[in-house]
Amino acid sequence: MKEISELNFPDDLKYAGNHEWSKLDNDEVTIGICDYAQDQLGDVVFVELPQVGDTFDKGQEFGTVESVKAVSELFIPLSGEVTGVNENLEDTPELVNNEPYTGGWMIKIKPADVSEMDGLMMKDAYLDMLKG
Repeated sequence: MKEISELNFPDDLKYAGNHEWSKLDNDEVTIGICDYAQDQLGDVVFVELPQVGDTFDKGQEFGTVESVKAVSELFIPLSGEVTGVNENLEDTPELVNNEPYTGGWMIKIKPADVSEMDGLMMKDAYLDMLKG
């Protein structure tokens, strides 16, 4: 595992305590797991994601990530309806390890209440949480 200083945390994302990241783009939010989470998991071998049209309340489990070490639940950082699923992860789940913020994104949602983004952490607050 890498040191926190060796990991990548883009400034333009919001972070949840469960290590998911969110990026608002117009009226859609892209969600994935951060570099820290994928590093802790190890080699990702399978990702289970919801279907387009599924709806979730903030904090609900929306999928799982299976690595060589463990299976971890994914928790949605804000309420909304799934508008897109990264189907590339079916055949190449390692994108979560190699490109957690680009090719390894997981779902896109139309948020039920975009103000829920305000409850997520900016990079500095997230790093403070990781450092304890």
